[in-house]
Amino acid sequence: MRKALFIASLLLAPAASLAGDAAAGKAKAATCIACHGAKGISLIPIYPNLAGQNAPYLEIAMKAYRDGQRTGPSAALMKPMVAALTDEDIANLAAYYSGL
Repeated sequence: MRKALFIASLLLAPAASLAGDAAAGKAKAATCIACHGAKGISLIPIYPNLAGQNAPYLEIAMKAYRDGQRTGPSAALMKPMVAALTDEDIANLAAYYSGL
């Protein structure tokens, strides 16, 4: 069921959110670097690589952490990191990391 919802959300994602500004995302990525690495490749195995990830997936994941929809082991670490991000910030970060 969750997989079906995830796929549906990718298909129904607003087009505007898919066109983030990678340069603005790079400027906003300073907080991400500590865990996910300067180029989106983590030096710590427990943290996922973000470089080259699918932009819609990154957006959905960050919004889910921010909005409390993800409750897994990483949620306690991620929620404070993304709590203040706007939808535009998230689209920009997704554009940046997907382009690496």
